[in-house]
Amino acid sequence: MTKFLLSIFVKNKSDSSLQEVRAKIGRLSGMVGVICNLLVVAMKMTLGFLTGAFSVIADAMNNLSDAASAIVTLIGFKLAEKPADKDHPYGHARYEYLSGLAVAAMILLIGVELLKTSVDKIIHPVAIAYTFPLYVVLVVSVLVKFWMYLFNRKLGKMIASSALFATAIDSRNDAITTVAILLSAIVAVLTDLNIDGYVSLGLSAFIMYSGVQLARQTISPLLGESASPRLREDILSVLEGEPKVLGYHDLMIHDYGPGQRFGSLHIEMDCREDPMACHDIIDNMERICLERYNIHLVIHYDPIVTDDGELSRLRETVTQILRTLDSRISIHDFRMVRGNDHTNLIFDMVLPSELMQKRFEIKEALDKVLAELDGNTYYTVVEYDMEGFN
Repeated sequence: MTKFLLSIFVKNKSDSSLQEVRAKIGRLSGMVGVICNLLVVAMKMTLGFLTGAFSVIADAMNNLSDAASAIVTLIGFKLAEKPADKDHPYGHARYEYLSGLAVAAMILLIGVELLKTSVDKIIHPVAIAYTFPLYVVLVVSVLVKFWMYLFNRKLGKMIASSALFATAIDSRNDAITTVAILLSAIVAVLTDLNIDGYVSLGLSAFIMYSGVQLARQTISPLLGESASPRLREDILSVLEGEPKVLGYHDLMIHDYGPGQRFGSLHIEMDCREDPMACHDIIDNMERICLERYNIHLVIHYDPIVTDDGELSRLRETVTQILRTLDSRISIHDFRMVRGNDHTNLIFDMVLPSELMQKRFEIKEALDKVLAELDGNTYYTVVEYDMEGFN
């Protein structure tokens, strides 16, 4: 079914990296979500009111929120498709993240309302008339929701969309929720125990938990995440393929929405290399990263001295001293400025986030050890970097 729908509504689905194709796939997910959820809502609401099964009505309300979420997803992908303009030179792709955040807020609201009503049903239980059509509707609902989970997961993988992955997880949760209601109905018939209100209470908690998780997933890229391990490996594979690159640091990624990633990076190359040749190498690496991984990368060239024995010895000494303090500490951009009565050691120190508050203590410990070395006077001039950028 998924392949059939894609063949009808997304003709050029193989070019999923294009924003136009991405938008079509997002709209397809939204349209299918609206239609399927409204059908499920109509069936559940009708039989829920006829039988008095409030857990079924609660589940129908959850599905109604899913239909609204699908509409929000439709709008989000449509707005994300807008090209860059004067006021938004990085495009509008973050609308996809904002639509996910709106969905999370709606889910939370539904969960809170269901929580209040479920408590009332526990205090004032109502007799339920379980009928064969009710069981049929619940089973059909589980099948529809599980298919929607597989459908949205496949679309999400095609375009690497966090919004569609969230929609898929929500559909999976709905299938689990309906299974719970079906089991409570079976328990009621077999034992005469009315646990409808308690099941509704559990469902409301489950819905709110899903809303919180979804909110966390959508807020994180908006706040600014570090480069993903996969993207870091991809970029490193390009750097490692160039023998003149001796090291790298300060990798920063700015995510302006799916397909709109910008980054900067410092690479170290021998200062004796021809600057024009280095510039050409850097241009090629930037081009490869854009073509292969769809990231606009700006690479800064750091020339380093490789033929100064004293500098190399001191760099290794400083590295070893810091590693005795904490094995995770590293340095880069190591330079040495000699003076008449002292030598300045200038470098960047890379620290895990939890050690940033102790950076001055670490520097003091380093200076103490350096003061005891071979009678020379060394002053350290240090810039501190977060580990996440290196």
